[in-house]
Amino acid sequence: MVIAFLGHSDFIGWAEYESTMMHLLKAIIGEEAVDFYLGGYGNFDSFAYECCRKYKLNNKRCNLVFVTPYVTEEYQRTRLQYEKERYDCILYPEIEDKPLRFAITYRNRAMIDSADVVIAYIRKTYGGAYKTYRYAIGKNKTVINLADEEALQRFCI
Repeated sequence: MVIAFLGHSDFIGWAEYESTMMHLLKAIIGEEAVDFYLGGYGNFDSFAYECCRKYKLNNKRCNLVFVTPYVTEEYQRTRLQYEKERYDCILYPEIEDKPLRFAITYRNRAMIDSADVVIAYIRKTYGGAYKTYRYAIGKNKTVINLADEEALQRFCI
C-alpha cells in the first residue's frame, strides 16, 4: 500500500491533528506493509513526516519515502544527503523532461498517481496543494481531508 500526503505549506495545528492522524493511519493500514510518500516541503509535509516516523516506531513494515522533485547537481549537493539520513529511500519520478520550475507540481501528480490513499489537509481553494487535491479527486483516489470533519467521520475518526 502507498499513502501519499499533501497539504498547505502554512499548516498550523500539530497538536490538534496528531492524534487524528495516528488513528487514521492505524485504521487505514491495519496489518499491511506501507510506503509513506512524503514531499518534504512546508509545514504539512513536516507534520506528515513526524506522524509517519512515530507510526513506524511500532510498525516495522513501513517505509518513509522522500519523493524528490529535483536531481540537479546543486540539489544533490545541498539537500539530498540530509534527506538520505531521514528517509528509508528516495524516489525520483520520471519528470526530468518537465520544466524545472514545475517540478514540484509534476512530482505531486506522480505521488498521487502511485498512491492508494491520499491524506490531505486542505482548507483553501487555491494554490498548489489545492490543485493537487483536485487532481487526486479527479483520479478517483481515496482522499481523506483532515480539515473536513465529515470525511473523518466516514473513517470513524
